[in-house]
Amino acid sequence: MSVFTAIKCFTSVIAVMKYNEAPLMSSSRLSEAQELGDRLARLRMARKIRQVDAAARAGLARSTAVLIEKGDPGRTLAQILRYLEAIAPNLPLLALLQETDPSLQALAHAEASQRVRALSTTELEKLDF
Repeated sequence: MSVFTAIKCFTSVIAVMKYNEAPLMSSSRLSEAQELGDRLARLRMARKIRQVDAAARAGLARSTAVLIEKGDPGRTLAQILRYLEAIAPNLPLLALLQETDPSLQALAHAEASQRVRALSTTELEKLDF
């Protein structure tokens, strides 16, 4: 067997190993996976950590970090937990899900803080019932 043939066989095995989990999951579980990814991305941004830095700290490729933050169901639990540890050392997964981390609360407060303007006459008339 030549080296080229061996590499081709190895590449075929790797392609088979990459399995799409999405068709096997219900839509509610897929949305939960996406929500977990969104929360990890928000935590990373709240702590002002670049995605490439978080991935490097977790020992992951940046492309894997992108998939984790998208909520790809094919990512392993170990990858997700390593990514969480890289962003927020010793933060429990439950604290991420409940958004009890102070940086997430500060981000939510900053997003909610907006100037309030007076309504126009037409907007007031629309609200008058």
